[in-house]
Amino acid sequence: MLYKLGGTILVLVGLVAGGVGTAAAGAPLAPAATPTPGPTLTCPPALPVSGGVTAATATSLTVTYSMLLTPPCGYNPPVTVTLFAGQSDAQQWLNPVAEAVSGPERSGKVTLDGLTPDTAYWFRFSADGRHDPYVIGTGRTAAVAVCTATAAIDSAWSGGFVATVTVRNVGAETLTGWRVSWQWLGGERILSLWNAVAQGDSAVGNASYNGTLAPSGATTFGMLVSGAPPTGIALTCAR
Repeated sequence: MLYKLGGTILVLVGLVAGGVGTAAAGAPLAPAATPTPGPTLTCPPALPVSGGVTAATATSLTVTYSMLLTPPCGYNPPVTVTLFAGQSDAQQWLNPVAEAVSGPERSGKVTLDGLTPDTAYWFRFSADGRHDPYVIGTGRTAAVAVCTATAAIDSAWSGGFVATVTVRNVGAETLTGWRVSWQWLGGERILSLWNAVAQGDSAVGNASYNGTLAPSGATTFGMLVSGAPPTGIALTCAR
């Protein structure tokens, strides 16, 4: 475009929309590029992925659990263990009989007390307001002890030993028969036994004359055993 100003001719060059430089007046600006959204990071339910009964008494069960927490989640909510009297109740989360809450540990255990001796229970987990939909475990409380058995090594040598075992009634009622069992560490074998009747190489029952024990009453039996002398023998006594 030419303009004459005095004796001078001015040349003005117009800017073409879309050309190099600034867009022409009134032309719309190109929209900014839309960024591609990344994946949304969410925390999965903080629930145990495994657990089981690791200890039992006549009136309690101890349940141990472990949790799986993945990035970006770093929280450790308390875990609740709920106990049920039947498998059907456990499946439907109905009629809980006991409940205990752990601390905020990724792995831990809880003990549920006040239970009935020699009884099966089912347990389930919950955490952070959610019920675990998969894990249903079971455990059984121990029977009430009616007797105890303790062993004393009377003499020992390189190839054997003699032991005396004391059986005691620790219940409130008269005991009319008892059985003592244990687990040998190696190839031990009973060679001779007195005041008891052998029931294999690692269990004996009472003789006909010493099976009845009043509350707090006790009796003994002895055995000659071949094998390396142990430092102690862990015995289990039952009716």
